[in-house]
Amino acid sequence: MAYTTIDKPTDYFNTVLYTGNGSTQSITGVGFQPDFVWLKGRSVVAGHNLHDVVRGVNKQVYTNTADAQETLTTLVTSFDSDGFSLGSNGNANSNTKTFVAWNWLAGGSASSNSDGSITSSVSANTTAGFSVVTYTGTGSAATVGHGLGAVPQWLMVKNTGASANWRVYHVSQGNTKAAALNITTEQAVADAGFWNNTTPTSSVFSIGSGYADSTNASSNTYVAYCFAEKKGYSKFGSYTGNGNADGPFIYTGFAVSWLMMKRTDSAAEWLIYDNKRDPFNLRDTRLEAQDNFADSTGTTKVFDFLSNGFKCKGNDSDINASGGNYIYMAFAEAPFVSSGKVPTTAI
Repeated sequence: MAYTTIDKPTDYFNTVLYTGNGSTQSITGVGFQPDFVWLKGRSVVAGHNLHDVVRGVNKQVYTNTADAQETLTTLVTSFDSDGFSLGSNGNANSNTKTFVAWNWLAGGSASSNSDGSITSSVSANTTAGFSVVTYTGTGSAATVGHGLGAVPQWLMVKNTGASANWRVYHVSQGNTKAAALNITTEQAVADAGFWNNTTPTSSVFSIGSGYADSTNASSNTYVAYCFAEKKGYSKFGSYTGNGNADGPFIYTGFAVSWLMMKRTDSAAEWLIYDNKRDPFNLRDTRLEAQDNFADSTGTTKVFDFLSNGFKCKGNDSDINASGGNYIYMAFAEAPFVSSGKVPTTAI
């Protein structure tokens, strides 16, 4: 039986909930000093704010817009040993409003990486299979070092210097297509300008000849969040819907703590679920990466989180249309089998 080398997933990814105070505050309970923080308002309409150690703590991009990077000194002000600190910006700290923060551990301060034809700046955690990468586009086909030492299955790339759509590589879509994280209506689009029709390797990912909406416009700056699958900790896969309320079961090899998924053969939302906002089955509390909506609930876009995967329990076309194609990205609460080869159970 396969087992994990990561017995405590919360050492590398963790979700925390907090309430804003409209002033300044430090958010604790993450369990490590995060290198990538994704913040979202739960009870307030507010953008998805992404901050990382490579671009700098005051630099933010939004998953729900095509906007270029902003510098905001009143939003996330520092990454701390057990979390992060906030300023008074209402997008992440509005008084009495509730928020969620998803936190990943990369490799701390960035290092120069010359594995690709473009020199990149990389903060990488090879144990957890996660890196933050920045680079400058050339406008011609190129490669970019990601520092993972393993093949990434999921890339999220954003032009930080110009208004341009996010581009997502997912192993199940293949190297000819990319989805837009900030768009509901767009299916996965085929274009050699995204990944140069080339599958990532254990050292680099490929980018095509570019324009602003791609991954490699000349002289434009980019950030890439890169993920390689780690047994018992992360899973990047796909499934086919059956159209029934008793939907398909998807095996991950761990108890799920965080799930983002999207239908790829039709217009659909990027739906995000986690075990902190919704600690018990059925899990119906969701946010949408492409929108600034507050938490939503419902009876047809629901999942059960199980000890070894997740199961669709609704028949909404966004999660379970008959014959529909879906991609997902999941992180663990606990591995199904620990490094000591001991089965674990759902919490």
